[in-house]
Amino acid sequence: MEQVLKGKVAIITGASQGLGLEIAKQYLAAGASVAICARNKGLLEIAEGQLRSLVGAGQRVVARGADVSKIDDVEKLVGFARSEFGHIDILVNNAGVYGPKGVIEDVDWQEWARTIDINLYGSILMCRAVLPTFKARRGGKIIQLSGGGATNPLPRLSAYAVSKAAIVRFVETLAEEVREDGIDVNAIAPGALNTRLLDEVLAAGPGKVGGSFYERALRQKQSGGTPLEKGAALAVFLGSSRSNGITGKLISAAWDPWVSLPEHLDDLASSDIYTLRRIVPKDRGKKWGNDQ
Repeated sequence: MEQVLKGKVAIITGASQGLGLEIAKQYLAAGASVAICARNKGLLEIAEGQLRSLVGAGQRVVARGADVSKIDDVEKLVGFARSEFGHIDILVNNAGVYGPKGVIEDVDWQEWARTIDINLYGSILMCRAVLPTFKARRGGKIIQLSGGGATNPLPRLSAYAVSKAAIVRFVETLAEEVREDGIDVNAIAPGALNTRLLDEVLAAGPGKVGGSFYERALRQKQSGGTPLEKGAALAVFLGSSRSNGITGKLISAAWDPWVSLPEHLDDLASSDIYTLRRIVPKDRGKKWGNDQ
């Protein structure tokens, strides 16, 4: 892989397995050093060992157990990365959970709220922690993992859907707050991945997640889903200087022509392309409901 991240330092959350681990691997291949975290320290140690076997000259991998929903853990993680590397250039917010499965009146409320804590508040806490460093350096990249929950209703997975929609709007808002600081903030929809989250859906069964969603999950399991490499490759692009000026967007790794987006910076900057917006009747060719 071309060394588009050579000399850069990235914090990658939820990097002990699945997409987070794949992103860490591709960041190393692109020349970056990485600080990874996860709640499961056993899996984190295994991942750290795998990643250290991939480091090249001038690169390092460090790991620290952390729960991103806890402000003390977040501050210690960012402080640890700064002390190890001296600077931070990129934050990849990958840590996330599906949360409880079932209709809203039946799911465990503490589990529902815990999903918001991890997926939404945890991502925001990480952003808050790195922003002073980024602003002092007059630049930085924040990459937020989102997904289908941000753009489609997900009955029986309401905590996941709500948290993902909310974090995309936070990405859009934060991008405007830090635009003049040279910081780009974007979200990634990585596609339908065959990870532990899919296994959770299949284990829960149609009674919890609904028949149609369960059948779709079965088909995804059989087909192999979207390769992890696609989302990781987009994360590399958004962490590199090639994406400079692209900010406040939700980009699909599987469907959007993200490699060519630098050719369309003016269109992206002056429009609501790749953002969450309300649809009105005229957007669908209807004449009713429009201003007279």
